[in-house]
Amino acid sequence: MNNSNSNIVFNPLISGIQKVVLYETKTLMYLVGSNNRETRFRVLIIDRTLEPEDGSRLHIIEDPNEYNALGIRRFLSSLGSPKVTSAYGVLGFVRFLEGYYLLLVTKRKCCAHLGMHLIYTIKDTVMVKVNEPTAPHSYEERYKRMFQNIDLRSNFYFSYSYDLTRTLQYNSSAPRYVGPGVNIEIEEPIPDWDKLTNNVQQANGRVDYAFRSCSRKRFVWNAFLLEPMKDIVHKDWLLEVTHGYVSQSCVSVFGRRINVCLIARRSTRFAGTRFLKRGANFRGDVANEVETEQIVSSDHDMCSFTQMRGSVPSHWSQDISKMVPKPPIQLDITDPFAQTSARHFERLLFHYGSPLIMLNLVKKREKRQHESILSKELVNSIRYLNQFLPPPHRMKYIHFDMARKSRGGDNVMEMLAEIAESVLQQTGMFLKARGLPLTFQTGIVRTNCVDCLDRTNTAQFAIGKCALGHQLERLGFLKSAKLEFDSECVTMLENLYEEHGDTLALQYGGSQLVHRIKTYRKTAAWASQGNDIMQTLSRYYSNTFNDTEKQHSINLFLGYYMPSKGHNMENQPIWEQQTDYYMHNVYQPSSLTEETRPITDWVRSKIRKCLPHSCSDLNKIVNNLIEVVSKDFEMIDGYSNYYQSFKWTDFGEHISYELASRSIPTCRSPFQRQIQEGKARKNPSLTGQSSTSSTNSNESSSSEGDDSSTDEDLSASLMLKEQQQKKLQHVTINPRTLEQLLPPMNEVYGCKVSNPPKDSMSIYKRYAQIGKLSTLTTTAALLGASANSNAQLSRPRPTVNAGAIINLKPLSDYGTDSYLSVKPPVVSEKSLRIYADYCIIPRNFNAVPKFDEFNQLDRYVLML
Repeated sequence: MNNSNSNIVFNPLISGIQKVVLYETKTLMYLVGSNNRETRFRVLIIDRTLEPEDGSRLHIIEDPNEYNALGIRRFLSSLGSPKVTSAYGVLGFVRFLEGYYLLLVTKRKCCAHLGMHLIYTIKDTVMVKVNEPTAPHSYEERYKRMFQNIDLRSNFYFSYSYDLTRTLQYNSSAPRYVGPGVNIEIEEPIPDWDKLTNNVQQANGRVDYAFRSCSRKRFVWNAFLLEPMKDIVHKDWLLEVTHGYVSQSCVSVFGRRINVCLIARRSTRFAGTRFLKRGANFRGDVANEVETEQIVSSDHDMCSFTQMRGSVPSHWSQDISKMVPKPPIQLDITDPFAQTSARHFERLLFHYGSPLIMLNLVKKREKRQHESILSKELVNSIRYLNQFLPPPHRMKYIHFDMARKSRGGDNVMEMLAEIAESVLQQTGMFLKARGLPLTFQTGIVRTNCVDCLDRTNTAQFAIGKCALGHQLERLGFLKSAKLEFDSECVTMLENLYEEHGDTLALQYGGSQLVHRIKTYRKTAAWASQGNDIMQTLSRYYSNTFNDTEKQHSINLFLGYYMPSKGHNMENQPIWEQQTDYYMHNVYQPSSLTEETRPITDWVRSKIRKCLPHSCSDLNKIVNNLIEVVSKDFEMIDGYSNYYQSFKWTDFGEHISYELASRSIPTCRSPFQRQIQEGKARKNPSLTGQSSTSSTNSNESSSSEGDDSSTDEDLSASLMLKEQQQKKLQHVTINPRTLEQLLPPMNEVYGCKVSNPPKDSMSIYKRYAQIGKLSTLTTTAALLGASANSNAQLSRPRPTVNAGAIINLKPLSDYGTDSYLSVKPPVVSEKSLRIYADYCIIPRNFNAVPKFDEFNQLDRYVLML
């Protein structure tokens, strides 16, 4: 962002430890980490013996030497015959009551790639006990089972070269501060890279820098597990893992490949399950906070758009003691000065810039106040805080009662498309492409309903669909940013967001989406009602019986609760505690600047100076910054890290990945509306109402509550259906032609098919006649065999004139060889004698040949 000089290039450091092997002995554990090529090795030594006076310490020693392949073999040969475990990374260490456990990633799978950066998902892990206690504790196994309830094999992701905790815009920015723990409000930054001239030897000389990114700890789910080894070992050992959703799909535009990647990052702050984590804590961390980034890439051109979801930032909850489907909403703490909301919005301004657009999807008018309580609280907070912001950077508030609009028969997707277009015009998006100016996203849209699940996911899809049209337009694939529903491209994006919503709903609500995108598009089939009912029951069961145990596992995994021995109130087991309120609302004294700063000054001056741009992007912090002298520096060689030409690849794994990530190129544009068989053809629709679906879909399935004051009665709904059926009867079915299905050849390839001239036709007729005459023998033989085997053949056999038959002999006969069997060729005795004489000739070509050998060579040449 702060570097427009193309001669200065910043490359992220590729982790030097991508493979790990664990060697276990009785007293020591050896972790041997290597790079991708297995040419450089590092060693960690872990002491397995416990000290009597301090059994909670973990003794880790890193060998300062870096070994090569020969050196590491000599080192391992001295260990004897230890137990060996192979892995791809170290997740960290965890301790309950007795000793430490080591967590390793034993299986991984590549799920996406951004440029030359590979993104992996964890497929299997192993938990190895480090210390052997003398007196086992009775609660140890229970804590271990509770910890293992977090399934690390599902929806956990990492990368060796790309910072998954940051957006593409942040990762592409130039660094301004170096070193962990930098205070950007006090320390001086690096001078602007555009103003530096002494770092380039020539006028157009290129300078490469390598940097190690400083991750955003909010999205690192194993940060607590890495604490025991954080300040002891090399940074390459720390494999940081995110949780959420990552998936990538491909669209082929006449053979040119476009990748669409969806990355969702779930926050670790105030994390938990649906009814147990509502609203926000005192630090401004909201429940179910997820940052979703949509990246479109083609070759080296990339364009990204970021949006987020999160609970209403205030102190509210729902009483789950009553066994009802919708517990009442209540405000726990009154916040007249919106201090909790201010901390939340200030963090958004710091990371995303302005404007902040709040898209609120909860109900507004109800018979009994339920969801409307949250709307009033959010509106009052925004109205109060906007008084102290400059007018150009004030927060925007958009309310859209999605459930009411859907029940009223309105086109929800068309209304959301208008909102999405307005959002895109205000925030923009990040674009980095060759030959195009660099553009940035300033601000973010924050979507919420009550649970931030069903309605929120549909609204995010509508915004993502609008963003995809603008992304394809800026990359040069479309002339207009409008995308039609039911096209291959939008169907692909809809499937991505459906899977994205299901994954996040399972993580937070305990079931998949109840009301899907098709529900609000009015294209859901009648059979989907049963699935909606089952998902509702599954979510209710999970919230009632499973969420408490799941919340305990999350608190234990993230380090909010640390078990300790004892029987007082502070050392009470987690399953005996009545609430985890104080785990997520830890009191910390405010710093001196916050104590002296008035409540109205809720945005720091450093952030205000950067608006509308992101203060985080303009003041990027990196852990290390190195000037690269040699071009063969392995730790920035993204090409070798991506293609891995030095590695043997399993064909089955490779072809399955390629088939999953590629789409078959066709002559049809993926942006055109698809037409299904047996359906009435209507005009192309850009509003979301499918033209290929039945209008008899259940329209009432999109309702999310029964307490709205604007419910339609039965007669009104019947009249609406009758009007829709009358409209359907007046639709004329136009016949389909070849021009409608396929674009003209002149438009696609620039040429037109015409009839061949007479000379060419005469040559072709003579050629066809030769082919007929040359195949008469084969045809007659086949007809004769068929007549002998089938007595019912009534056609007379054709008479063949022997003089008219042309026998075409092939130049070479390859026999009946195939990939199943090969018949060895027949070699004549003369050839065998020549080969035998050749084999007798000595092979010492450095010596001077004898005269008799010259005679043999002369005879051999004469025989040729």
